[in-house]
Amino acid sequence: MSKRSLAEWLSYLEQLHPSAIDMGLERSRAVLDRLNLGAVAPRVVTVTGTNGKGSTCAFIASLLASQGLRVGVYNSPHLLRYNERVQVAGVEASDAELCEAFEAIEAARGDISLTYFEMGTLAAFWLFKQADLDALVLEVGLGGRLDAVNLLDADVAVVTSIGLDHSDWLGDTRESVAFEKAGIFRCGKPAVCGDVQPPQPLLDQSDLLKAPFYLRGRDFNLKVKAGNWSWQGCNQQGESLVLEQIPLLDLPMENAALALQVYALLDMPWQPQTAMSALCAARVTGRLDRRALTWQGKKLTLLLDVGHNPHAANYLAQRLAARPLTHKRLSVFALLSDKDLQGVVTPLLGEIAHWAVAPLPTTRTREAAELQQCLQGLGAQAEAFDSVKAALEAQLTKAADGDEVLLFGSFYCVAEALEWLSHQADEDVQDGFAG
Repeated sequence: MSKRSLAEWLSYLEQLHPSAIDMGLERSRAVLDRLNLGAVAPRVVTVTGTNGKGSTCAFIASLLASQGLRVGVYNSPHLLRYNERVQVAGVEASDAELCEAFEAIEAARGDISLTYFEMGTLAAFWLFKQADLDALVLEVGLGGRLDAVNLLDADVAVVTSIGLDHSDWLGDTRESVAFEKAGIFRCGKPAVCGDVQPPQPLLDQSDLLKAPFYLRGRDFNLKVKAGNWSWQGCNQQGESLVLEQIPLLDLPMENAALALQVYALLDMPWQPQTAMSALCAARVTGRLDRRALTWQGKKLTLLLDVGHNPHAANYLAQRLAARPLTHKRLSVFALLSDKDLQGVVTPLLGEIAHWAVAPLPTTRTREAAELQQCLQGLGAQAEAFDSVKAALEAQLTKAADGDEVLLFGSFYCVAEALEWLSHQADEDVQDGFAG
């Protein structure tokens, strides 16, 4: 049994390496080899992309689990608890399990210095190895080529979208970002891309590795109709597959379509009704996460979204425009200092009547005054607050019965809201409302 608590381990990991991000696989691979963690499950799906990774992973895991498979899922970052990052058969790893895994990695690494993310990734692999899994779904933390998740070979590599984010590490062009993300491709193994205009490095890498490349809009696609949507794609043998009259989803249907194509390439049974039910069952906290609550006697909707870059903001704006309100929409917004402020807020200006802005609980935050000044300069009504919680309570108070409050801009922002929700005594707060 570990002598450290999970909180103590996480604090220790934060201080273990001189920098939070240290791109490269050599150090992690050495520890992986010492622990013989190179083969963790018979099926491995690795998911990278600028946006949509979490929901794509959730859809893939739900589809595989619908066939009775034991599925491990690795996500990052977490919102409230580190345990959220490691799931086995739909259950988060316990504190004791994580501590045991950290103990094993610590003993094996010797004098090799590992970052917080590298330790966490190896610990997840160690837990997955013990769990006798049928399949593993891995979300890349940053980029792909040099991310610790890329230590395992993917049977299917997935690229959700290509946009600009983390430019200090991935470069400031779509081509440079694509090059890093194409690093998860493997020789002869299929790669699936949800970006309908993939930058050339993705195509070049798939050609170089002779990796069959499945592109949305060419090899698989979706069509949204009134009240439902349909999908068409193919299996590895090139045989056509279809799924029709799928209920509309709160999570991005583009990512559900991507997950269906991944599932089709894993030679699993094609059972339309089972697949449809699996898609409808997928949930991701903080991504187009709609909840109903009663505040001061008013029936309101709270919509949580972790979107924090222009690509995500444009998608969010499209989803909001497609679902017009009969009442008004207010927002709570916060952003990290390294994000494109104007690029994030501009797409949403026409969808939000009033903005409440606040700092995030990190030294990397943009100050509320800066957010307010930017929004007011763009013609928006904006008010600054000392914290996300204060901004949220102010907007809920300002809202009229039937209004919607959109809270977005950062994982930190959504985490603050979830913590606030968890402490509300009002019995009318209902988690998971999908109105």
